[in-house]
Amino acid sequence: MKKSLSVLMAVLMVAVISVAFMGCGAKKSGQLTIGANIYNFADNFMNGVMKPELERYASEKGAKIEIVDSEGQQAKLNDQIDVFITKKVSVLAINLVDPASAKTIIGKAKKANIPLVLFNKEATEAGAMASYDKVWYVGTNSAESGIIQGEMMLADWKANPSWDKNNDGMVQYVMLKGEPGHPDAEARTKYSVQVFMDAGIKVQQLALEADPNWSTQHGNDKMATWLTSSFGKNIELVICNNDGMAFGAINALKAAGVKIPIYGVDALDQALSDIGEGTLNGTVLNDGVNQARATVDLAVNAATGKSATDGTNWSLQTDGSKAVRVPYVPVTPDNYKEFQKR
Repeated sequence: MKKSLSVLMAVLMVAVISVAFMGCGAKKSGQLTIGANIYNFADNFMNGVMKPELERYASEKGAKIEIVDSEGQQAKLNDQIDVFITKKVSVLAINLVDPASAKTIIGKAKKANIPLVLFNKEATEAGAMASYDKVWYVGTNSAESGIIQGEMMLADWKANPSWDKNNDGMVQYVMLKGEPGHPDAEARTKYSVQVFMDAGIKVQQLALEADPNWSTQHGNDKMATWLTSSFGKNIELVICNNDGMAFGAINALKAAGVKIPIYGVDALDQALSDIGEGTLNGTVLNDGVNQARATVDLAVNAATGKSATDGTNWSLQTDGSKAVRVPYVPVTPDNYKEFQKR
């Protein structure tokens, strides 16, 4: 009798343990999985701000996220999408390499019937977003960053007459541009200068150089070259499409012992320190933290069959773009400390 009871207890214990393991396995296999990428881990902003927050916030929301590096190659991203589809991820969160190739990515997601959230790089192809009912975009209003940067520069230019070295009433500037064709780079390049022209102040572009990697090394190398060029002594303003390139330009200016007003975009931690030290005159907060959170929120909702912004603080634009746009914020010597506290 005792032996039979012992055997029965052993069987029951095995059954309980088996059920427990089955339960854990079911929970694990049923976990929402986000297949994501960053267009290039070499990008200071994308890898240093957005990637960590995507990982942190996805974990907070109870989702698993796998983030791969597309290394600036559209073909590589296409292959990575195929792998995610094979793995049967719950939803895709994609940072386009080439905004003009959005239809390819959207087409892959549509064929696999997997929801898709594009982030930070907006599709530029007409009709791309309308081609699939389960695709959304999270990003910014690209023109806004250029306009805010321009307004900061204009106010400072008016407040500092000595910046006009030759007293000709014209702004002689050099521009460090980001990736050619990137909506943010194109808009920042255009609108930052347009603000001066709209205010009736003439501008002269002494040089412009683009960099697909938005890199600090590029900023350093080009600024160093410009300073030793025939127009080097005429540069009155350095405009940078992002903080990463501004860091390089600052290094070159320091090495040459030259002081020229310089502005960036992103409000990275180092940029805030540079503003405090007086080596950077201003930047624009590109709110990567909230872009990452909005991306995860929309992805989780889409994967669970809810409306994209259900239960969130985000709102889709009413212009048919199917986009959540996170606002930019000016960061100056007057308010940079507020952002250091975040």
